[in-house]
Formats: sequence, C-alpha cells, structure tokens
Amino acid sequence: MVRENQTIAWSANDALAIVSAAGEILLVNPETQAEIILQEANGQSIDCLAFSADGHYIAAGGQSGQLFIWPLHLPTHSPIHPPTLLSYPRTWLDRLTWNPTRNELAFSLGRYAQVWDAEAAEIVTTLQFENSSILDLVWHPQGSHLMVSGHQGVKIWHRDDWDADPTVREIAAAGVAIALSPDGQYLASGNLDHTLLVWPFDSADPWQMRGFPGKVRQLAWSDITVGQAPLLATASSTDVIVWRKQSDASDGWNAEVLDLHEQRVNAIAFQPGSTLLAAAAEDGRVCLWSKARQATQILEGDPQGFSTLAWSPSGQWLAAGRRQGEWLIWKQSNRGKGFG
Repeated sequence: MVRENQTIAWSANDALAIVSAAGEILLVNPETQAEIILQEANGQSIDCLAFSADGHYIAAGGQSGQLFIWPLHLPTHSPIHPPTLLSYPRTWLDRLTWNPTRNELAFSLGRYAQVWDAEAAEIVTTLQFENSSILDLVWHPQGSHLMVSGHQGVKIWHRDDWDADPTVREIAAAGVAIALSPDGQYLASGNLDHTLLVWPFDSADPWQMRGFPGKVRQLAWSDITVGQAPLLATASSTDVIVWRKQSDASDGWNAEVLDLHEQRVNAIAFQPGSTLLAAAAEDGRVCLWSKARQATQILEGDPQGFSTLAWSPSGQWLAAGRRQGEWLIWKQSNRGKGFG
C-alpha cells in the first residue's frame, strides 16, 4: 500500500487512519484495503490524529485551527454524522490525546490546553501552562491525571479536580516529549538540553541521564515489564538508546545504544505485548530490534525518509510514513518471523 502521508493512527480493532499532506483523511482496513474518506483534501495540513480508546470517535486537528471529532459506527468505522467542529482561529493544533478510560480529548492551544468531553459534547476545563507553548501532553494510563510539558517543566493535573493547582516536575530546559510507562509507575521527559529525566510517578526526584547527541525527541515504553520495570527507548539524532531499570529500587537505569541508522531517527515504538522495537528514520529504513537489543530485520521503504511509525494494537501490522511522501504497511508473517 502506498499513499502520500502526514499522520497515522490505529483504532482498538486495527482500523488505520491516515492523513495526506493535503489534508485528506482516510480510514483503511489493512486486510481488505477498503477505504472510507472522512475528509477530502483541502490544502490544510492535519498534524494530529487519534482514535478514542473504545474506537467510537476519531479526532483530527492542524494548520487551520479547526478540531474535528467524528463519531463512528463499529465495526465499520463509518461516520455516524458530520463531525463536531471546534474552531480556534490563528492557532495551529499539533497535539491531542484521548483519555484511555473515558471519551475525553485533551489538546494543546499554544500556552494552554483544553479537555473536550465527547459524550457531553462540551469543554470541561481550560488549563494554563503559562511558561511557554505546550510541547507535549499525555494522560496517565488509568485516566486519572493529565500531564503537560513545555519550558522548564511538566505540569500534572488531577482529572477529579481540574481547578486545583497542578503538581510540577521541574526541568532545566524544555520538555520536548513526555511518556508514562504503561503501568503508570514512571514519567519520562526527553529534553531540549540533551537530557532525559525519569521520575517515579509519585516522586519529585528524578533520575537524570546525560550525553545524548542531540535533543531527546522521541520516547517509547514497552507494555511488558523486564526485570524491575518496562523498557524505555529514546531517540536522539541517529541513535536509539534503550534503558533498563537496575534491580535495586533506588538504583538507576542502564543504557544500550542501537546505532544502525545513518540519519535522524524520527519515530520509535514497541510492538504491543512484546519487546520488539521498531525505529524509523530519515535514511528511509525501519529497523526492528528483537528484545530491544538485536537487529533482526531492516525494512527498506522510502529513500526520502520516514517521519512517523505506529503498531496496530494487535501487533500484527506496522505502518510508517513521511511528511511529503508515501505510507507503507507491513504485516507479520504467519510463521511469526519477520514482516513483509
């Protein structure tokens, strides 16, 4: 499968949503290749796209400052009616994320974020970050907290009391990317000053990792535990670095560098239910690392490079694409050895 790509997202039952550089939004069945057009191309980029956890909604936003939220029929994923449209003139929407336990959508608007309740069809809160534009936001896996990062920190709001002051995790520079471990125990922040911070979720004292070749732009946690904690993968420049928690609870993390890529790594992700790590880079290759340690397969794709990567929830499919080029899907072989 090949098509111009901007952003990709998977639903809970392995339907794939794809956005072209011109703003076309497609829903694709990867098995049958059947397509549903949610939105025709309009020349406005879509920069963020996500299904709700239950697959009943899909949201998209981007250059136009418009946030679209479609309700979907299951299992076909056809739209029930035209989307809800929230307009934010002169605002570029580039971050959104669904609560994993409720149909609540958090999205960034410059220096503040809002949360939309899809069931009630209303904005339930507006959260001020203040220090800078928001660079990333993520929900706690249990849906209990929303974390927002930017210059000099991560702010953590409790969903049950949006009006309370947020908890702050301080950063010397800007938090470019944040991620919660799937067990909710660790919060990681990849930073502009070439550092990585990892906090126990209930502690303000982080482990700090230095020595990265550039800003730490991508983070990915495995959803299974290896030893004391899930694995944490980070991408900085051409390197992927995998962090394993040491056995003693008070000890830090051991690093292992995976350095097959020749140009910047733009996306990393663990296969659901395993420690197989995929990394996509501007050199046009997707590298698969068994146990996040040994290179087992290199998927040659686009000579102009990949910008995004996502596993289907079943782990059977892997999709990758680039900003102005094509998207590709690989399927795991029936023998379970490799993708093609």
